[in-house]
Amino acid sequence: MVVSNITYFSPMFYLTGFPGLEAIKHWISLPFFCMYLVAISGNCFILIIIRTNPRLHTPMYYLLSLLALTDLGLSVSTLPTTVGIFWFNYHSIYFGACQIQMFCIHSFSFMESSVLLVMSFDRFVAICYPLRYSVIITGRRVIRAGLFVILRGPVALIPIVLLLKVFPYCGSLVLSHSFCLHQEVIHLACVDTTFNNLYGLMLVVFTVMLDLVLIALSYGLILHTVAGLASQEEQLRAFQTCTSHLCAVLVFFVPMMGLSLVHRFGKEAPPAVHILMANIYLYVPPMLNPIIYSIKTKEIHRAISKLLGLRKANAESWG
Repeated sequence: MVVSNITYFSPMFYLTGFPGLEAIKHWISLPFFCMYLVAISGNCFILIIIRTNPRLHTPMYYLLSLLALTDLGLSVSTLPTTVGIFWFNYHSIYFGACQIQMFCIHSFSFMESSVLLVMSFDRFVAICYPLRYSVIITGRRVIRAGLFVILRGPVALIPIVLLLKVFPYCGSLVLSHSFCLHQEVIHLACVDTTFNNLYGLMLVVFTVMLDLVLIALSYGLILHTVAGLASQEEQLRAFQTCTSHLCAVLVFFVPMMGLSLVHRFGKEAPPAVHILMANIYLYVPPMLNPIIYSIKTKEIHRAISKLLGLRKANAESWG
């Protein structure tokens, strides 16, 4: 474990991973390996399906591609340190690498929130204004929305991530997770960090929380429109187009809100609770999203069935 009194430049942090469970860490690594395998292969599969199927070259699936890319980036961001801890027993990380990792993790988290917001607007237009959908949701607007999604989070994060470089750090430079998070690193600084704390809080409020409010507003308007449809069959058909997105929203925002509440109000909670919530928040959404869209989205399901059917036919022909 790396211990330092005061470190002014490029400290080395110690990533704990799962304190107290070192004896069974090889068994713990198995579910993590499965989650990484499903998340990376599943999102790559979604991207390949959309890329190779011309019928899926529509705004809705371009946004789904952006969601898959974001989930892929989030999974890859935590992969190096997690593999280092579980497989190579390497717990140390240089400050520069820690900065890059926390920037990537938080950037992709904000990107995912933005993607889900844009997708909710897409569903709102598709259900509330179906005849004007192709006029409102154009390729140019999807590109602009994609640029907004990609740039908003990283640009807003640059100040507080760079400011960490000038802080002195003291005490035991130990982080309780297998990856770097801003809210953990900032607590190790020996100076007043009010600016970072307030900036981080405002950033969450005006990005993630605002996105959640706007998504809820979109679904409120969608429910109002669906309730006004003539038959129950039409209502069910209209709402079924939103089920995949709604599941993705719940899978992303519920763990995020749980993690935020634990960090803000659960300071006396056992460390295992903090670690569990952080791992659920970062590992579960990238793993579940490709599964949700593969099952719930008919076009993706058909494309997968068609692809598997072709492979089976080729196997039988070779047999």
